[in-house]
Amino acid sequence: MKKHFGLGLITFLVYVFLIGPLLVIALASFSETKALVFPGKGFTLEWYAKVLTMTSFIESAKLSIVIAIAGTAIALLLGLPAAYALNRFRFKGKEFIKTLFLSPVLIPCIVLGFIMLRYVVNAYDLEVVPSLLIGHTLLSIPYVMRVVTSSLANFDFATEEAACSLGATRVYTFFNVVLPNIKSGIASACIMSVINSFNNVSLSAFLTGPGVTMLPIEIMSYVEYHFDPTIAAIATILMVATLGVMLLIEKTLGLQSVV
Repeated sequence: MKKHFGLGLITFLVYVFLIGPLLVIALASFSETKALVFPGKGFTLEWYAKVLTMTSFIESAKLSIVIAIAGTAIALLLGLPAAYALNRFRFKGKEFIKTLFLSPVLIPCIVLGFIMLRYVVNAYDLEVVPSLLIGHTLLSIPYVMRVVTSSLANFDFATEEAACSLGATRVYTFFNVVLPNIKSGIASACIMSVINSFNNVSLSAFLTGPGVTMLPIEIMSYVEYHFDPTIAAIATILMVATLGVMLLIEKTLGLQSVV
């Protein structure tokens, strides 16, 4: 009994440690105080109204969503065939190619951002949006490669061979046999990639420009000069949005299929 009580207490403390800060932020976002404090005083939706009416937050959020989704889509188009080839075939230089695809996650984002700025953006005089798209695509490829590769490692390629022996083409078997069996891995890779891209600060700081910035950079800039519950409000909105995405996944794919 004591053993079970101890495990229950530890579990409770872990949940408090993980969820407690989120609850503090959520409660502080409704405070009437002009400074971000806990516990707050009163109840108001003023800070949420401020977030939803601030052009800088809205525009940067739109850009962050577009870059995250577009970067993930491009990374998927590049990483999925590469992961399939690395798992399906044996060829010379296979390990080098695998390391090359995974290299962006091994390099600190600050270093990757500097390299992008110095040798790509400045060298080719790229605009801000294309620079961000290229950078976040590079950032997303390792996540797509790692998760999809793991899914393909558990896939029985004899199924594909059986389909081909019955007259199906390679293209048909890829889209109708292989992809349906690894859809949970693809969904998981996309979720991880979008979240990582949306929340990235280090890389985005090097690639943003005047009038064009990502939401994390805009939040960081706001915190430098303001300390009101507006930040708590936008953090709560992002938490609710994330929870909504997870519930949507649960209704469509099931959470167990992407974790």
